[in-house]
Amino acid sequence: MVDSLSLKSAVTAEPPAHDSAPRAPRPVNRARREALTAYVFLAPWFVGLFLITIGPIVASLYLSFTDYSLLDTAKWVGADNYLQMFTQDPRFWASLKVTTIYVVVSVPMQLAFALALALLLDRGLRGLSFYRSIFYLPSLLGGSVAIAILWRKIFGADGLVNSVLGLFGIQGTSYVNNPDTALGTLILLHVWTFGAPMVIFLAGLRQIPRSYYEAAAVDGASPLRQFRTITLPLLSPIIFFNLVLEVIKSFQSFTQSFIVSNGSGGPNDSTLFYTLYLYVNGFKEYEMGYAAALAWVLVLIIAGLTGVNFLASKYWVFYGDSK
Repeated sequence: MVDSLSLKSAVTAEPPAHDSAPRAPRPVNRARREALTAYVFLAPWFVGLFLITIGPIVASLYLSFTDYSLLDTAKWVGADNYLQMFTQDPRFWASLKVTTIYVVVSVPMQLAFALALALLLDRGLRGLSFYRSIFYLPSLLGGSVAIAILWRKIFGADGLVNSVLGLFGIQGTSYVNNPDTALGTLILLHVWTFGAPMVIFLAGLRQIPRSYYEAAAVDGASPLRQFRTITLPLLSPIIFFNLVLEVIKSFQSFTQSFIVSNGSGGPNDSTLFYTLYLYVNGFKEYEMGYAAALAWVLVLIIAGLTGVNFLASKYWVFYGDSK
């Protein structure tokens, strides 16, 4: 009886279902396909990176150890260019001194002036966007050849400065041709290009809550104390950002010195910026190997100063709850 029932159930039971539907094709690795697409679109950037950036950097490093005149084949001389630079080249030290004075004096003056003007604009003047645009223009024009030529005219013997002084009976001189004042005119030109740091300072000031100043005023803090205990600490990251950028940009200044001194760095090397001396060696005296060595020393100087700024920032830059 049991065997018959088992046989009947086995006969009447439906056969096991088999997946007769066609199996879907194996999906393509989507992540790999997206990565490949990204690399295809990034390919032009990688080509530019290696051919325009990394390639010239490596080539200049090699040329800095060679005697290369642009016209002949480069000859390997080892560290002779660097030894000559530090031991036998007084103009190298003169250019480094001029550039250091320029950076040390002009950068703090520019940042102080930009911050003062940003504080004035932050008081809520009418037409703030107009003033902000007008004050930003010097940063766009300050590094141009036209402004450098104009600056030379202003501080020349028959320039605007002497014309104004003549109204008060003061006999002026050609400030750009006087070794004692030529560098000062370039420092003033750099300070005049205050627009970019001013705009950044203004943006930072707008992020400081007004309630901090209101609470300090209730406690009897004077405006000067509010500036010292509220504005400066909270604005210190912006000050640090502007400081790093302006130091790097100042060491790379070239156009002003080139135009004002007619490419000579005169009078008496008083406006011989480091970049101008590099240009003279590379494109006037055709000592491209020596110019490459000068360029790498400048890279190390800028990198070293930037590192020092970052190390020192932990003692005066305030980030939220840490200092």
